[in-house]
Amino acid sequence: MSDKPDTSDAEWREKLTPEQYHVLREAGTERAFTGKYDKHYDSGEYYCAGCGQKLFESEDKYNSGCGWPAFTAPAEGEVVDEHRDISHGMIRTEVTCSNCGGHLGHVFPDGPPDRGGMRYCINSAALDFEPDD
Repeated sequence: MSDKPDTSDAEWREKLTPEQYHVLREAGTERAFTGKYDKHYDSGEYYCAGCGQKLFESEDKYNSGCGWPAFTAPAEGEVVDEHRDISHGMIRTEVTCSNCGGHLGHVFPDGPPDRGGMRYCINSAALDFEPDD
């Protein structure tokens, strides 16, 4: 795992929008079907809105119908960390950025079987998108 940037809470609040701060630093979530990348299918790459690390590629994005951007796998390398999450009376697997520790969303084993079977359900607020040239 990469070293976490030594960023203070005040610096995070200055850098991020209130919604990004809530999601990335407080493990919040955006309301379903409201995120700018839920129905976004342009070709390109998705980066952590907190630190800029590449997290996902557009060819791994699909319409799961869950209301959040869904991916079958993270980008190459160890770009996300997974943690057991028992909040809200459920047992889930939280996904965080391996570089800055920002909360991204959760991963579930109900993705397309022909593409590995995983669904990375990620908050749009945690992502920045860069289109292919």
